[in-house]
Amino acid sequence: MLQSLPNWHPIFVHFTVALFFVAVLLYIVAHFSPPGAFGRTVRIAARVNLAVGVLFTIGTLLSGWYAYNTVPHDAASHAVMTTHRNWALIASAAFGLLAIWAVRYWLRNQREGGAFVLAAAIAAAPLIVAGHYGGELVYGHGVGVQSLPDTDGHTHNGDDHGHEDDAGHGDDGNGEHSH
Repeated sequence: MLQSLPNWHPIFVHFTVALFFVAVLLYIVAHFSPPGAFGRTVRIAARVNLAVGVLFTIGTLLSGWYAYNTVPHDAASHAVMTTHRNWALIASAAFGLLAIWAVRYWLRNQREGGAFVLAAAIAAAPLIVAGHYGGELVYGHGVGVQSLPDTDGHTHNGDDHGHEDDAGHGDDGNGEHSH
């Protein structure tokens, strides 16, 4: 179980990112909705997404910290990993503060104001940057990937392995393509 814990980070982080982005979008919709049942329902959904996102962030940060300290990596990927971590901490703090601010609105039975909605949209920026560096770690540096396939000599010329007319591949016109 503990050997695969770094692989828990992508699971937690994808929920965190999705919940926070949905919360931001719902807060924007709620802000521009006329007062009434629809606006209230959307605002409640935004608050729930924000709250659940904060809960998932705990797992994201813990599993990310474990991966940061245990996943094999070189100096170049370490620099990217540190940048990813720093942006993720900024994003986590921003959404944590938003959650506290949202609780204040909820306790006062008020709608979140324009400043809150703007802050939520701005909080999405460090989340995007952290996600970019997380993707670079995996897809650019291979961090956390246990093995890479040996692609030497891999070709699809006459090799039918389930693709209809090479659907899903970028064919260069000569029957060759890259993945």
